Amino acid sequence: MFYDEVKVSFKAGKGGDGCFSFRRAKYEPKGGPDGGDGGRGGNVYIVGDTNVADLTDFHFKPGWQAKNGEPGRGSDQHGANGEHITLRLPVGTIVVDRDSGDPIAEVLEHGQQVLLLEGGDGGKGNAQFKSSTNQAPRQFTLGKPGEEGDFRLIIKTIADVGLIGFPNAGKSTLLNMVTNAHPKTGAYPFTTIFPTVGVLEYPEQYERITVADIPGLIEGASENRGLGHRFLKHVERCKVLVIMLDMEGTDGRDPLSDYRVLINELKLYMPGLARKPELICANKMDEPNAPENLKAFKKKVKEKVYPISCVSDEGFEELKQALLEAVLKVRAIEDAQEDESID
Repeated sequence: MFYDEVKVSFKAGKGGDGCFSFRRAKYEPKGGPDGGDGGRGGNVYIVGDTNVADLTDFHFKPGWQAKNGEPGRGSDQHGANGEHITLRLPVGTIVVDRDSGDPIAEVLEHGQQVLLLEGGDGGKGNAQFKSSTNQAPRQFTLGKPGEEGDFRLIIKTIADVGLIGFPNAGKSTLLNMVTNAHPKTGAYPFTTIFPTVGVLEYPEQYERITVADIPGLIEGASENRGLGHRFLKHVERCKVLVIMLDMEGTDGRDPLSDYRVLINELKLYMPGLARKPELICANKMDEPNAPENLKAFKKKVKEKVYPISCVSDEGFEELKQALLEAVLKVRAIEDAQEDESID
């Protein structure tokens, strides 16, 4: 089971209490205050980790808490700080406050660490309150509670390219053939039930891009039919979309109708998705009806179409090069926008 959204509760550690103590020695019957301070509570950190695939750990253990700080002790001994906890999340995870629905934090890169909840301050021992007018203070303070909250963790897959298409359009097969990923493939709809990300290498150009196989959509996905919103969210952060069509028209499907439905579902779910750069990929060109269907499709659609066959490897190199050019173009735009924001 692939868990891409879970409800969790996190809590930072409580600060240790300050100590109320007076020094007692054989020749010092009226020794001064020596109560130490309490230690700080541990923080809760989240960190992006490409080795973590989903949120299974948090599904089976939704509650996590950092260690409390130790209380202060006599002889001016301060309590130890509570141990922090670092929760490793898949890259592309967003943390949402369950009460307000507002996003709190997100991890977008491997190794990116975010302080989510801060531990409470330790209390002050009575030695802190000693002064020239108060030689025997009896004041001390308790440790403060750490921050806590109820959250939803949501994976929104980060990939340069997202493969979009109806079930059994050949997305998994394409990903399997051009990247290092090995998604399940089969001759039946909804073979892919969770997103799979692979790396497409370009050794001669010293480049690489990531490609995500998004589970098949159906008409009404924007209304949460089929796998609906659960997987449409995985295309939100993709730089380029590949609309993959079964050009053979298996089971009486119409490639042109499929294309229009897919574009419409993207617009309905999030208008910005339809404005992302897209490449149209006509798959199954080795089938008998595909060439004729492609001719009819090109008469209705102005955008360039990349015909491929996962059986004969037809069109792979041209498609791969087009993907790289599209991704590099978006990266250049993003870098320019980032430079402008810094200036």
